[in-house]
Amino acid sequence: MKKTLVFGASLKPNRYSNIAINRLLDNEIPTVAYGLRSGKVRSVEIMTDLTDYKDLHTVTLYLNPKRQEEYYRAIIDLRPERVIFNPGTENPEFYELLRQHHVHVEVACTLVLLATGQY
Repeated sequence: MKKTLVFGASLKPNRYSNIAINRLLDNEIPTVAYGLRSGKVRSVEIMTDLTDYKDLHTVTLYLNPKRQEEYYRAIIDLRPERVIFNPGTENPEFYELLRQHHVHVEVACTLVLLATGQY
């Protein structure tokens, strides 16, 4: 399965990152999460550091472009196969950096991809 890191995860149930964690779990996709505050969403522990993530297929972003800048190197170093830029996270500068490191860039909504079987 496509192990996914929800980047910018929130403990608030009404946030899209939180909904994404739940939908990924509902679809039996191995899921990990990174956020500014630690906590748990169902069985997923939201971590506040990026050192423990291995064998990631996908990083799905829930962080605005300005806030992404400080994480460019960290995300590239995770060596994901793809990064999904959800609505509001679009960032052409980061697309280019990822492509230079052979990471597939997808500008899409994780929730829609899951709902339509395209994930």
